[in-house]
Amino acid sequence: MPPKKKIVKKPAKKVLKKPEAKAEPKAEIKPAGRYLEAVGRRKTSVARVRLFSGGAFSANINGKTLEQYFPTFELREAVLAPFKRSGLALAFTLSVKVNGGGIHSQAEAVRHGISRALEIHDPALRKILKPLGFLKRDPRMKERRKFGLKKARKAPQWAKR
Repeated sequence: MPPKKKIVKKPAKKVLKKPEAKAEPKAEIKPAGRYLEAVGRRKTSVARVRLFSGGAFSANINGKTLEQYFPTFELREAVLAPFKRSGLALAFTLSVKVNGGGIHSQAEAVRHGISRALEIHDPALRKILKPLGFLKRDPRMKERRKFGLKKARKAPQWAKR
C-alpha cells in the first residue's frame, strides 16, 4: 500500500476591504488662490481654462485674442454664452489652452470649461448652467471605421452578379 499523502489545510485568505473612495469633484481643480481652473471637452477637443478674477475682460486663447482665434460671431457667442446666461458681467480674464478637433468643437470645449470654472466660483450657478447643457460633456464622437466597409457604416455597392 502506498503511503498516504498528508493533507495540509491552508488558512483562509483574509478579504481586505478597500477604503471607500471619496467623491471626486467633476471639474479638475488645481488649488490656486489666483485663478480658477477647469477642463472642458467636446469630441476630441480638450480645453484647459483659467479664470482670473478682477479687471477688465480679456481672453487669451492659445496666445491669440478671442476675435483672432474664433473669427465668426457664432463661435464667439458660444464661448461667451456661460458669462451672458449666468448674468455675470465679464469681470474675468480668460486664459485658455485648447487642442484637438475642429474649430467648432474647440469653441464648445472652451464653453464647457468656462461653465465648470464658473460653477466652482459660485455653486449657485449650477441651476442656471445645467438646464442649458453647458455642464454636460457632449459624448458624441466619430464612429470608427470597420473592415469590409468604406466608412463606419457605408458598405460597398452590392452587385447580384
